[in-house]
Amino acid sequence: MPITPTYPGVYIDELPSAVRTIIGVPTSIAAFVGWAPRGPADAFHVTSWDDYQRVFGGLHVDSPMSQAVYQFYQNGGSEAEIVRLAGDGEPATVALTDGPTLKAANPGTWGADLRVRVDYHTKDPGDSKLYNLTVKDTGTGAVETYLNVSSDVTAPRALANVLASSDLVDVEGDPDKRPKDHADPPGGEDPFADGHDSGANAWYTQATGGSDEPGIGKDDYLGDLSTTGLYTLRKTDIFNMLCLAGLLGISPASDVNAVQDNALALCGERRAMYIVDPPLDWTSVQDATATHHLTGEATKNAAIYFPNIRALNPVKSGVVEEFPPCGVIAGVWARTDAQRGVWKAPAGTDASLNGIEGLAVKMTDRQNGILNPLGVNCLRTFPVIGSVSWGARTMRGADRLADQWKYVPVRRLALFIEESLYRGTQWVVFEPNDEPLWSSIRMNVGAFMNNLFRQGAFQGRTPQEAYLVKCDATNNPQNDIDRGIVNILVGFAPLKPAEFVIIHIQQLAGQIQV
Repeated sequence: MPITPTYPGVYIDELPSAVRTIIGVPTSIAAFVGWAPRGPADAFHVTSWDDYQRVFGGLHVDSPMSQAVYQFYQNGGSEAEIVRLAGDGEPATVALTDGPTLKAANPGTWGADLRVRVDYHTKDPGDSKLYNLTVKDTGTGAVETYLNVSSDVTAPRALANVLASSDLVDVEGDPDKRPKDHADPPGGEDPFADGHDSGANAWYTQATGGSDEPGIGKDDYLGDLSTTGLYTLRKTDIFNMLCLAGLLGISPASDVNAVQDNALALCGERRAMYIVDPPLDWTSVQDATATHHLTGEATKNAAIYFPNIRALNPVKSGVVEEFPPCGVIAGVWARTDAQRGVWKAPAGTDASLNGIEGLAVKMTDRQNGILNPLGVNCLRTFPVIGSVSWGARTMRGADRLADQWKYVPVRRLALFIEESLYRGTQWVVFEPNDEPLWSSIRMNVGAFMNNLFRQGAFQGRTPQEAYLVKCDATNNPQNDIDRGIVNILVGFAPLKPAEFVIIHIQQLAGQIQV
């Protein structure tokens, strides 16, 4: 703070630093949207396959999304946002005697496994408003216990308040009534043991009802085109890859196209990449030469892979089936980011496809050479190496387009830089727009770009060859300053993958002397 000297002596003034470190955003968070047998309707962040199993029920025969998430973690994925589409499923209910009706926290037959127990062993047994509530999910073993719940809806421990944090149940109707307590089991016995949910001496109340509706469609994916369906992802902090593993199973084809159009637009809005699965009618290399529905400038944020993978299906006793490749590819992208960086092409001999038995279509080099110039990334199987991703082009990667965003690593690096700088320069807003601000911007953005250069993210031997940061009077004229605008120019020389390695061999003339 400013110092006003009033007496002879030494004054200490702490000055604010111009250093505001810009931190790179995550690059490997995958978003999965589809049907699951249980789980919240809002986007839910998981960090392991165990997380997914606990919250969404694990692998399910009617859930292509569950298979994609499983394959994502098999191939090196770490973090994911899951959006469960419940379709027309209904939640199970628990009708407590003389008290409120509870309902499962979300739709599905899983809710029928819920058992709820009420007792009056509260801190004040004489208080006719207090009771304890215990909920058990016998399907997973999860138990939630709420002590000293009050039937007074204005009390801090009112039922609606305490259940606000529940993962299992919500309150529905008459929260101002104290439910009848259940009988106490003999000492040492499990109060939720099977067969004790009826009669005057019931130990608990069993949930009833609940239904699944795996047959989701376009309306489930699109929701209200604002904050539901796949647009639930707008509520997340960040995601980098979008996978719609079960989308191709809906009909008609026009509905698939509509969802894909909206998914691509959402990825553009959120600076993410849409990993597109091959259409169902792409069963051969010749089929894959057809023009895909997704075209235009927006496809710089999309990449398509061919063919489908073949893998064991654990929920069908290990039968080998075809699956869309998006989950595997998202895992490969995440693994490559962790090992080498987002600027490394997620392809090549290191980009192995783990946990698969093979590919739906085996290609030769010449067949690969037909699809690669069209911007279709091929999955290949080679002797010794095994199955790998053998392409790294966006859907703007066709040779005839000559697009600057031809390659996946170049596009993803640009999105990473854009999002990092967008978040890391928020402090600039409302600062005095003059040289001190510009100098601070150059220093902080330059430090961020130099750090990437030292990690090997750019071409060039020196920082001057690799990137530039410009923010001065030459690109901030007085007219822009008067309008409250500060212009920051950031350029970089991207590393492009060595897609074609050409070795020139020349025979020397030996000992001939001239």
